[in-house]
Amino acid sequence: MADSPPAGPPDRIKYLILGCGSIGYNVIDALAKETNQIIVIDHDEKRVEDLRDQKYDAIVREMEHPKVFEGIPVPEVVFVLSNQKDANLAAVKRAAERYPGSYIIARAVDPMSVNLLEQAGADIVIYPQEVVARSAIHNIRKLHSSRQARRLHTMLGEWEGTLGIVTHTNPDPDSISSAMALCAIAREASEGKLACRIFFDGNIGHQENRAFVNLFDIKMERITPDALGQCDYLALVDSSIPGTNNGLEKGVPVNIIIDHHRNGEMSPNADFVDIRPGVGATASILTQYLQELNLPVDTAVATALLYGIKADTRDFSRNTTPQDLNYAAFLLPLTDAELLGRITSPSISQETIDVLGNAIRNRKIRSGYLFSNVGYIRNRDAVPQAADLLINLEGVNTAVVYGIGDHRITISARNRDIRLHIGNVMAEAFGEIGDAGGHATMAAAVIPLTYFSMVRNKDELLSLVIEPILHRFMEIVGLEDEENNEV
Repeated sequence: MADSPPAGPPDRIKYLILGCGSIGYNVIDALAKETNQIIVIDHDEKRVEDLRDQKYDAIVREMEHPKVFEGIPVPEVVFVLSNQKDANLAAVKRAAERYPGSYIIARAVDPMSVNLLEQAGADIVIYPQEVVARSAIHNIRKLHSSRQARRLHTMLGEWEGTLGIVTHTNPDPDSISSAMALCAIAREASEGKLACRIFFDGNIGHQENRAFVNLFDIKMERITPDALGQCDYLALVDSSIPGTNNGLEKGVPVNIIIDHHRNGEMSPNADFVDIRPGVGATASILTQYLQELNLPVDTAVATALLYGIKADTRDFSRNTTPQDLNYAAFLLPLTDAELLGRITSPSISQETIDVLGNAIRNRKIRSGYLFSNVGYIRNRDAVPQAADLLINLEGVNTAVVYGIGDHRITISARNRDIRLHIGNVMAEAFGEIGDAGGHATMAAAVIPLTYFSMVRNKDELLSLVIEPILHRFMEIVGLEDEENNEV
């Protein structure tokens, strides 16, 4: 059989494929739908004959031969796809030398080959076993989430009466928008037989959160035993355990739990539980439900969900997954851009300015850790805003800001040190005396004052009790050891 390229080849072609086993053939079959500018090189004469019978340009050559590319026009992309490790490596090296402007995509036959092929000049290295594993995991997750969406829809469709949806304490846009979306799904699934009420405790203090509620005209009710007693079913959104960071009593039966945080080792008990710690926002989970169920999405709900995802991922710069980006892309065409702009540009209260000023004035920095006492606060949401501001200071890797209200001490932390999971540190330091935890880059703690609530001078009280509290934090991160070593 002739071993020369097809007669009169052009100066350039689209694709050159070396090695035509099962993977190579599937690549050829896919590319042929796009163009006929394909040349195939393989050592197996029978395989080449079969390809020619199918009208493909195919050549018999050994991939390791020094003249494997002789007479072959310049390809835009070279695929090296045989199941022979040495042959693939030799072909990549020669392709990189002969066609320096071409892209090279190579197949690795084992994990060790990946680096070798990249060093030889491959732009992309594919390890098929890894691709299959990723695809399998992706499809399993997609199947699971799709079933979860359908199961929730079916369950809500069987209910009548009132569904009480409880957000976490001091609800933010992620929590509120998730409650809005769950309401929308419940109304559609039950065909209007299920009414919804959204409950919260704490305060809606952050100026953007207040703007969010006002502009969307969201009816949110302060949680009370009487109000809960009027509900036939209860749901928790953006919170996973009754009585932890929400206004429910511990142990209260809950029917639905949807969250993107896992609260320690506790296993929540409910008819429907969907907790995905890897997702950037609970709003992403609710968006996926709407997408999977193919439900019409109201402009207000879409706008709220998009803002919820943006806010909880800090404009996609924190704890963001590809799924969060996909769901944001799904929502974007359905949103009201003007409304989004009005939420993100609210006025700042005088108290928030005062808290930020106190945080800046009272900051103390030690080995990259910043601590700041903002004193007495009425608006707890100003504390995390101060932490967001101070983490950007030069030389600061971790910022811890704390203040005291009438009934609790609020601590907010931000972290840029990849060696430290600030959520775990806060839980270990303050979990036994309050409610604490969070992510690797952001966390919070709330410590109730209990017997000290009646003390009038809260600034003096904070100065008195904060030192032993922070001492535990410093022990965990190693600051106490540093101080002892310096002495």
